[in-house]
Order: sequence, then structure tokens, then C-alpha cells
Amino acid sequence: MQLVRTRDDFRGALEGARARGLRVGLVPTMGALHAGHLRLVEEARRAAEVVAVSIFVNPTQFGPHEDLGRYPRDLDGDLAKCAAAGVDVAFAPDVHEIYQPGDSTRVRVDGLSESLCGPFRPGHFEGVATVVAKFFALAEPCTAIFGRKDFQQLRVVERMARDLLFDVTVVGIAIVRESDGLAMSSRNRYLSAEDRARARSIPQALSAAWSAYAKGERRAGTLRALVADAIAPSASRVDYVTLADPATLRPLADEAMLSAPTLLALAAHVGATRLIDNMVLGEDPPPQAET
Repeated sequence: MQLVRTRDDFRGALEGARARGLRVGLVPTMGALHAGHLRLVEEARRAAEVVAVSIFVNPTQFGPHEDLGRYPRDLDGDLAKCAAAGVDVAFAPDVHEIYQPGDSTRVRVDGLSESLCGPFRPGHFEGVATVVAKFFALAEPCTAIFGRKDFQQLRVVERMARDLLFDVTVVGIAIVRESDGLAMSSRNRYLSAEDRARARSIPQALSAAWSAYAKGERRAGTLRALVADAIAPSASRVDYVTLADPATLRPLADEAMLSAPTLLALAAHVGATRLIDNMVLGEDPPPQAET
């Protein structure tokens, strides 16, 4: 595995691969890699002959009171996992390599950024779209692999790549879950044993909504309330439980009747940790714990 730390070296490594007739797969990450990230690497390997992983904790997607300072960092461990997974190029730049002195350009995706997490994390998706645009500019043409755990992020990145004419195919991969059903996240390591037990209410609530939907429930308000009521006793705060159009992310009113696959997404704080999860009713299987 080749470790590169500069923009020029990263671009050069991928251009060299393409000059040899090889396709490039890109997996952008913020490090603290887990099995969910490695599943993305597997998919990148299916899509391309050369797999590149970026490891960069992006400061512009954190708000002033969020966890940038304590976000988990383990570069040596991440590189070992990348090497074991067969990654060809690991890009681990310094912040000044990505945001040069005087940097003042930001990428904003209107509409898709304004619902779900948008009101609770002002500027977050602008930071995401900006840093991913920078990586796409360095890596294109390529296939970029993202997880569907942050469904809104996936939609924002897809739209950004399309609107800015990047030569990048964006692929979304199903959520990878822990044995207890909790969606894999680098932030899961923040959870105490007690908080971890409480957090299980999230996939359990989604499974209950899936079962209700499978039995014929189509009232948006009923499905939303089922999930909200189930997680409320375990959460220190619930930011939202929302049913929305999976393409536009436009929320459905409680009186709406579901007539097509519908995104059910939530964000809740368990202890001091903010967790997100989702599923598309009518498409996805229910979140299930291992038995």
C-alpha cells in the first residue's frame, strides 16, 4: 500500500494507475475505521482495480459546539486496516493541504441540505460537500463509495457530483450493523456500556416500524409516532424522526399516506453521543440483531 500525504502525490498516484488502464475506486473517510468502512473498500474493489482511501477529519463539517476536538483518531490503526483490506493508495493529508491559507470557497447544495439533520447542524453539509468536491477534483475519473447510514449525505454528494460535472460515479452501500443491530459508526466508541444498551432502542424502533409497514400500516404519522415513542425513554434528546421522499428528502406530513418507498430517518442523542439511523420502507430489510 502506498501512503501519500500531499495533493500532488495523491493525484499522481491515481493518474499513474489510470495510465496503466486501471479503474479507480475512492472511499472517502474521516478515519477511525471500522467494519462498515471496510465493507465500502470491498465494494470499491468490485468496482475498480485500484482502491484509494482518504483519511481526513474535515474541520468544516463540525459546528462550534460539536466534537471535532475529541473525534476519534487512530491513523496507525487505520493504515493497518487499509493494508489488510488490500487498499492500494491511502491519502492522509494535513488540514493545510486541503484548506490552503486564505481558503474561502464553500459548496452548498440547496434543498437536500435543508431537512433532516440540516436544521440541527448548520453548515454541516456545506462542509461535507466542499471537502468531497476537493477529493473528487483530485481523484476523478473514479467510482466513489459511500455508506447509506448517512442517507442525507449520500444524496447531497450525488447531487453535488452531478451539478458540478465531476467525472465520478457515486455508489451507496447498505448500512452495516453491529451484532446488536446498532448501525456501525466511529462515534459508537463514545457510548458507555449503559448508553450502548439504551442505544439499542434505535434499531429496535425501526424494526417495529418495518413490521407495522409490512402488516399494511401506511399512515406517516402513525409510523413516525411509533418510532419516536419507542426511542424517547432511552434518548437524552431526539432531534427528529421523519418520513421523507428518498429522492428529494422532502418530509411527509403526518396525515400523508405512504404510496411508494419512503425514507424513515432519525437522529437522537444517547448520553452525549449523537446517533443517526434510517431505512427505506418498502425497500430495505429491518435492522436485526444477531441471534
